[in-house]
Amino acid sequence: MKKLFFISVFLLINLTLFAQDRNVAITVYNNNLAVVKDLRMLELKKGIFDLSYKNVASKIDPTSVHFKSITAPDKVNILEQNYEYDLVSTAKIAQKYLDKEISVYLKNDAELKGKLISYEFDNLILQTANGRIKSLSKSNIVDIDFPALPEGLITKPTLVWKIENGKAGNHKTEVSYMTSGMKWHTEYVAVAKENDKKLELNAWVSIDNKSGATYPQAKLKLIAGDVHKVQQPRRRRDSERMMLAAVAKAEPQFEEKEFFEYHMYTLNRKSTLKNNQVKQISLFPATETNVKKVYTYEPRLDNKKIRVNLEFVNSKKAGLGMPLPAGKVRVYKEDPADNSLEFIGEDKLDHTPKNEKVKLFLGNAFDIKAERSMINKKSTSKRSHEETWQIKIRNHKKTNVEVLVIEKFYGFWEIKESTLEYKKVDARTLHFLVSVPKDQESVLTYTISYPKR
Repeated sequence: MKKLFFISVFLLINLTLFAQDRNVAITVYNNNLAVVKDLRMLELKKGIFDLSYKNVASKIDPTSVHFKSITAPDKVNILEQNYEYDLVSTAKIAQKYLDKEISVYLKNDAELKGKLISYEFDNLILQTANGRIKSLSKSNIVDIDFPALPEGLITKPTLVWKIENGKAGNHKTEVSYMTSGMKWHTEYVAVAKENDKKLELNAWVSIDNKSGATYPQAKLKLIAGDVHKVQQPRRRRDSERMMLAAVAKAEPQFEEKEFFEYHMYTLNRKSTLKNNQVKQISLFPATETNVKKVYTYEPRLDNKKIRVNLEFVNSKKAGLGMPLPAGKVRVYKEDPADNSLEFIGEDKLDHTPKNEKVKLFLGNAFDIKAERSMINKKSTSKRSHEETWQIKIRNHKKTNVEVLVIEKFYGFWEIKESTLEYKKVDARTLHFLVSVPKDQESVLTYTISYPKR
C-alpha cells in the first residue's frame, strides 16, 4: 500500500512539473475534433539539426501542425517534418525479431530458446537449436525475453522536425494542431415541479478524451455548432455514453459568447484532460423556467397513443435566455411519498438559441386513449373525392385535459366541415384542440375534400 502511495505521489509531482513547462489550450468541437495549442520552452541549438517533439496526440492530423518560435520568429524555420507513430507493442517487437533468437517462459516454469519463426494472433512458432519446431499457444506463455528494443520503435507519438535556427538558446515556442478522438456533449437534468408547471434545469458538459494524449492544466474552450469539416474515409469506432444519475447545483463556470456563426463556452479556470477519460463539468447552475405539459395526438405516428410533451420558451423572461447546446435532456419528478426523484422520460435537444421554443417528448399517456377511423368516402367527380374522418379521445384521468390533434395531408385539399375549430398551420398540417372532460369521451368529426386540379 505504501509503495502504491509513493508511486501515486511521484506521478502527481511529475505531472505538475510537466504542466509548469507547458501552457496548453484546447478547443473541443462536437464532431470528434479538437484544436490543441501548446506553448513550451525549448532549447534550440544554432544551425540545422533534428528535434523530437513528444507528448502530442496519437490521433493528430500531421498536416495541420503549425510551429513558430515566439522568441525569434524570423530565426527559426522547419525544413522537414516526420510524424513517428510506430509505438512499442509486443506484436511489433516480435515482428522485428523474426528469424532472431528469443527466450520464452511457459506456465510450467519451462524455458525455451530459439529462433522466432512466426508470431500470430494466438500462437508463436520457435525453431530450437537442434532444429525442432515448437508451436506455442500464447495462453501458455508467461513471459517473452527480447534482448533489446528494436530500432524504429518509440514509446510515445513524436513529431520529428529538421530545424534551421539562427539563434541558439531557450525559445518560447507555440505548436498548434488538430486531432480527432476528442469530443464533447451536453447532458441536461430537469425536475418537473408544481404540478408540471415549473421545470428546474441544469446542465453538464462531458468532454471525452481519446486523442492519445494528456493535457495538463489546459485552458478549455468548447464550440457548439455544426462546423463543417471535410471527411476522410476512416475505420468506424464504437461510441461511449455517460449517464448522469443525480441533479447537482454548481456556480457558473463557463463564459458564453457568440463566435462566428457558433457559440463558444470558455471555462473560467484551467483543467487537466487525461487520455481515456470522460470529464464532466457543470455548464450552468440549476435554474427554473415556466413549462407547459402538452398532450398531442398525431395519427400518422401512432393511431392509438397520446404523446406527452413538456414545452417552454428559452427566454430570459421565462427564467433561461441562454444559448443551449445540443444534448440529451433527462427529466425527473419528485415522489411526495418519500421525496425521491423518479425518472419520467428523456429527449434530444438540438442547438437552441435564446427566445426559441423547446419541446421535449417524454412518453405516451397511460390514461388517455384515441382512435381514428374513416366513416365515409365518396366521389365528387372523376378525379376528386371527399373523406369523413372521426377521432375519438377517451380521458380516464381524474382531471380535464386538452389534446392537440395534429393531422397531416398531402396534395391539394380543403376542409369542407368540422365539428371543432381548426388551424391550418401550413400547406400540409392542420391542428385541432380537443377538450376532454375527466372520465369522458370527446369526438371530433371532419370532412376533407381532395378537389380536381
